[in-house]
Amino acid sequence: MLLIDCGFSQRETLKRLNAKGISAEQITAILVTHEHSDHISGVAGLANKYSIPVWLTKGTSLSDKANFTSVTKHLNNHDSLLIGDIDITPVAVPHDSREATQFTFQMGEVKLGLLTDVGHITPHIIDKYSNCHVLLLEFNYDQQMLIGSRYPYKLKQRVSGSLGHLSNEQSIEFLEKVNTADCQILVAMHKSEQNNSTEIILNALAKIKKSENFKLSVAEQASGFEWIEI
Repeated sequence: MLLIDCGFSQRETLKRLNAKGISAEQITAILVTHEHSDHISGVAGLANKYSIPVWLTKGTSLSDKANFTSVTKHLNNHDSLLIGDIDITPVAVPHDSREATQFTFQMGEVKLGLLTDVGHITPHIIDKYSNCHVLLLEFNYDQQMLIGSRYPYKLKQRVSGSLGHLSNEQSIEFLEKVNTADCQILVAMHKSEQNNSTEIILNALAKIKKSENFKLSVAEQASGFEWIEI
């Protein structure tokens, strides 16, 4: 079983794992996307206590937040790797960090794509995320809500910049460009609590014809989302 990132305290992480019927001992590897605190702050404690190998890019490993005493292995954004029966493809993405990566996962005929913390969509991303059966896709903010929010101007610029996060509009544009012929499930991820809403996301998705082909859900920060079977 793989864990992607961990930005929670060890106590909160174990609580959330337990709620899904998982123990820390079942985790065979932790994959880190980048060094921002909400993605990496809980990795060291969990990995060190349970001797879980951590995979991350060389750039991410240079961060002072990557202080793991457990086994650390470097990802290469140009090479896939196999952990157990899962074929993992790292995908380089534009984000304001040292060497950010996202992932697609393939097991047998089933392909799952995880794509969050991305400032803008590139042709490389379109290519790598085509033909996914499941897409976990960032819908971080609604443009108008962000503009009218209490965020400081610099933070608004960072979030909406080319190295920030995907807006609802950008994610819709991605779905219109990528090959989703095989996609059965779409989960909207990394939703801002202040600058987005489930209703806005679902209304935006309802306007594109492709959304008729997939089962839709929105991940909430407090509860995540339910198990997916495919």
